[in-house]
Amino acid sequence: MHDKTELLDEVGLVLNPEKKLDFTYFAYVLLVLTLICVVLFPKIYIQQQIYYKSRDISKLKGEYDTLKEENRLINASVESIKFKNQILDTIF
Repeated sequence: MHDKTELLDEVGLVLNPEKKLDFTYFAYVLLVLTLICVVLFPKIYIQQQIYYKSRDISKLKGEYDTLKEENRLINASVESIKFKNQILDTIF
């Protein structure tokens, strides 16, 4: 009978262990969380900055391509006007 109660007590300890959350456990958890934040925060910050810069670069590239096309059209127009002026000068 004594062995039976001892075995039940041991099973009770395994299934329902008494967990004491003392200050050192709390300090370790806080330290681990702090280290995780210190490691991950710069990575997240840098990724966000890269994302915003790439958006700005993409926007500027679109504007550049638009201005380049406008410049091409203006140059074609100038060439056309120059050609017309040369022809009109030779006629008169």
